Amino acid sequence: MMTIISLLLLTFLLPHLTFTAHVNVGIVNGTEAKPHSRPFMVSLQKNWRHTCGGFLISDRYVMTAAHCWKNESLTAVVGAHELRENEGYVRIGVKSYHMHPDFNMSTLENDIMLLRLEKEVEQNKNVMKISIQTEKDIEADSVCRVAGWGRLNFKGKKIFHLMEAEVKIMNNTECKNKWKDKFSVSEMMCVYGDGGSCSEDGGGPLVCGNTAVGVTSFGDPNICNSPELPVVYIKISPYIPWICSVIANVE
Repeated sequence: MMTIISLLLLTFLLPHLTFTAHVNVGIVNGTEAKPHSRPFMVSLQKNWRHTCGGFLISDRYVMTAAHCWKNESLTAVVGAHELRENEGYVRIGVKSYHMHPDFNMSTLENDIMLLRLEKEVEQNKNVMKISIQTEKDIEADSVCRVAGWGRLNFKGKKIFHLMEAEVKIMNNTECKNKWKDKFSVSEMMCVYGDGGSCSEDGGGPLVCGNTAVGVTSFGDPNICNSPELPVVYIKISPYIPWICSVIANVE
């Protein structure tokens, strides 16, 4: 029955979301992204200060991590590259917050959330939604990318232009061995590489090809890009039925 319901929801929501079944296979040790080359990126801000990343999955919804919301009003900034310069980006309030009902702040299980914006974004070359992935796992060693406005190291200075880094998908068993019971193979994935996510990059996307496959969740509490405790991302694909149901019920 759930499969039938999910399929019906997918059919209903196709005009709103873009799904990709197959993908080609604040940032530490990264490089500045080409301005507006990642038009799906969203800076989530509190009192005009960047606190988390996010990404557009439709003209009305931003996906981010559940841990990014602490019952305080957030503003979504779309179309930005340099946050200190008003170079045409748009600030949009959040109308409603849809944290996954099984999110656990202690374990960070189900660390995923949808934000319904107060108005639809006008998509253009600087503002564009990204496809989200529907298959369960990305092959280990696939080359992907992360991006964000987070710090360059754990206690480093704030950065105001969008940074990005290339990463590779880690074998699930290897990550499980590193994180032990903190890691759920069915819900999470890890990456490795010279660069990676850091403080305030949470909620941003893990992108493989042109598809968002994961949401930045957590990492080593003491150091960014730790080889011993690699950054963990929440897989998007297991949450497709939930995503569809939220949008269907709200719309």
